Amino acid sequence: HVQLVESGGGSVQAGGSLRLSCQASGYTYSDYCMGWFRQTPGKEREGVAAIDGVATMFYADSVKDRFTISRDTSKNTLYLEMNSLKPEDPAMYYCAFRHGYYCYSESWTRGYDYGGQGTQVTVS
Repeated sequence: HVQLVESGGGSVQAGGSLRLSCQASGYTYSDYCMGWFRQTPGKEREGVAAIDGVATMFYADSVKDRFTISRDTSKNTLYLEMNSLKPEDPAMYYCAFRHGYYCYSESWTRGYDYGGQGTQVTVS
């Protein structure tokens, strides 16, 4: 059973940076599409970024060139490096895994099987 635990959230000033981590257990590392999502109260969960088994990365237009998704297979950890944070970026950020080696450009934002509890990001 896949378990995901996010960390690294916090409060930063606009223009600042944060690195989120997602510690994963209970899976075979290369068999999943892995993603980051965010949600604010009253809004739908939004796909932020994803990375698949061949390290193809996908990003929402709103975070391209500012956020970077990566993974460390030796640590079973997924990361989201967030730079140049904007007032519209605050949200609860979640990591999620989806069965399947590839994420696919047309579907990387949906159909995830496992998710964590989230870590809060605030921008002042």
